[in-house]
Amino acid sequence: MTAPAERIDDLLRALAPQVVGVLTRRYGDFDTAEDAVQEALLDAARQWPEEGLPLNPRGWLIQVAVRRMTEQVRSEQARRRREDLVAGQLPADRRTAAPADEGDPAGRDDTLALLFLCCHPALSPASAIALTLRSVGGLTTGEIARAFMVPEATMGQRISRAKQRIKSSGVPFRMPDAAEWPARLDAVLHVLYLIFNEGYAGSAGPELRRVELSREAIRLTRAVRAQLPDDSEVAGLLALMLLNEARGPARTGPDGELVPLAEQDRSRWDAAAIAEGVALITAALPRGPVGPYQVQAAIAAVHDEAPAAEATDWPQILALYGVLARISDNPLITLNRAVATAMVDGPAAGLALLADVPPGLADHHRLYAVRAHLHELAGEREAAVADYRAAARRTASLPERHHLSLRAARLTASADSGPPPA
Repeated sequence: MTAPAERIDDLLRALAPQVVGVLTRRYGDFDTAEDAVQEALLDAARQWPEEGLPLNPRGWLIQVAVRRMTEQVRSEQARRRREDLVAGQLPADRRTAAPADEGDPAGRDDTLALLFLCCHPALSPASAIALTLRSVGGLTTGEIARAFMVPEATMGQRISRAKQRIKSSGVPFRMPDAAEWPARLDAVLHVLYLIFNEGYAGSAGPELRRVELSREAIRLTRAVRAQLPDDSEVAGLLALMLLNEARGPARTGPDGELVPLAEQDRSRWDAAAIAEGVALITAALPRGPVGPYQVQAAIAAVHDEAPAAEATDWPQILALYGVLARISDNPLITLNRAVATAMVDGPAAGLALLADVPPGLADHHRLYAVRAHLHELAGEREAAVADYRAAARRTASLPERHHLSLRAARLTASADSGPPPA
């Protein structure tokens, strides 16, 4: 059965963490399992488009990954045997370990257990999040580096060190006990948030959305909530995802072009997802304590409940961003707060908030995009065009680049046409 390359990529991304989980549970070696699965994925990416999908894609990947893992183990054992022979220390009973049964009859999904393994407290929060995005989210090292605003080489080293730390710690592969959840939960939620964000607005490539990522993030967040039904921040994160994903169908035009929030056809929004998200955040907020995901979900709910862009309750949104700024020190919050300030107090007030560039944003395309939008609102066409063009040069997302370039071109065209006749 043949399948388009896009479908194969989506399938491989969904299956990868499951197969890593199977091998880690079976052999207890996360580092080697992850490497073996990466090789199996490369084999599948080469073979499946030409030969068609196997009847059991998951089983195929497990078999190939087990074979690759066995080859790696035997190669390492052979190296050690050579070293021992040279040193004259070869034990008489050393033998090559036989692989376990290659099937996985239970068809068990270990993705949630893998998520918690990668978020082990033995790792720093930044390393745990990076490793989980790689192993569970299926993001490339470059995508993760952009999310953290660091060089790709730096991120590659961070992920490699995290894998080695997991391996040397001897952590068993299992779901943590209830007492172990609090130490890992912040990292788990942050990972799910970043996976969703990459799916909601891809940082690179020809597509604005990567639906398979956002859906997987929602699925895993539902699984976490099933374990912690009374946790307000878990509920807040799920609400935030649902309220944002509800706008997905209206965020792109017929040719895949980006459609800004103010210009979207709200009849295309997913009313059921909005209702679920609003119900979740309405129930979560009174329980407390209030965290950043709940506040962001409340902001998304205000947007989603407005019948039209001009009916948006911007003063409420600005007040919520004030709360969020006190809870979470995040430069992207500063950008969003600047937009809300401009909508309430005028674009000059919004631009004033950006006078001192937030750390980490000096060369980020979103800073220039927000500044361009505010200059445009203020009627400062030349400054807006310069910032739109600067933003377009800095983004790796083709739909965003096209949208930003088009905004600059339209402003340039309107300036060239001169003022309207009296």
